[in-house]
Amino acid sequence: MKTNHSFPFRRRDFITAMTGLGALALLDRATPDLRAEPRKGRLKQAVCRGVFSGLKLDLEGQCREAARLGALGIDLVGPDAFPVLKKHGLVPTMVSGGAGIKSGINDKNNHASIETRMREAIKASAEAGAPNVIVMAGDRKGLTDEEGLDNSVEFLNKIKSQAEDQKVTLCIELLNSKVDHPGYMCDHTAWGVAVCQRVNSPRVKLLYDIYHMQIMEGDIIRTIRANIQHIGHFHTAGNPGRHEFDETQELNYAAICKAIADLGFQGYLAHEYTPTREPLETLDRMMRICEV
Repeated sequence: MKTNHSFPFRRRDFITAMTGLGALALLDRATPDLRAEPRKGRLKQAVCRGVFSGLKLDLEGQCREAARLGALGIDLVGPDAFPVLKKHGLVPTMVSGGAGIKSGINDKNNHASIETRMREAIKASAEAGAPNVIVMAGDRKGLTDEEGLDNSVEFLNKIKSQAEDQKVTLCIELLNSKVDHPGYMCDHTAWGVAVCQRVNSPRVKLLYDIYHMQIMEGDIIRTIRANIQHIGHFHTAGNPGRHEFDETQELNYAAICKAIADLGFQGYLAHEYTPTREPLETLDRMMRICEV
């Protein structure tokens, strides 16, 4: 008996089949952690949510795209975001702490309220496997740099044992006071390093924001090399403008990232620019520059 293998395939069946394949493709896209690969190179790259500016993406969509593009985590999130990040295989690489840019640890009047929130953030981070909690120095508001330094050291000495016990690093962010944050106290690497040295804990380090320190100091690679033992995390952005870094910018991120990687840095480098072009293509390009 002759078997006929060339049976007719109706248009309706074809559409149904393709619809099923489309659903599978969407399902696959919704779970990128099953197929995404980390970026090549020696640095662990993460993102801040601002790199998705211009896209109508909620946290779920941002996590999906971050994972698809090979990021390992997302910065500046709180415990409410942890389950969504985990779903997509992402780490909360920098958790929001209890201090604000203007009202930070340099003022004793803020210590009680910040301490409560900071301890909660450390505990939540430890439970989620998040490595870092951000710390803000605060504005000067009439305080001298030495007074602010003393107050910051006093505060960090109170909570460092919890951070040490729970293996969470407290990262004091360096910001510029020239353009974006007038009055901010931790605006030079030397001040931040002095805090770290006096607290003398492996769990108190700096969040070295390359954009901000280019504005305040320049000499980025030399400064990083001299102080790498006190740096726990990096942020990127182009200067001037705090946008993506390209041929119109004065920072050579390929060279900077190579210098960081050559030092054996094991923390995260997170992108914190605001894109001026198509965000996802831009993010892919920025991450590729940092693959050293």
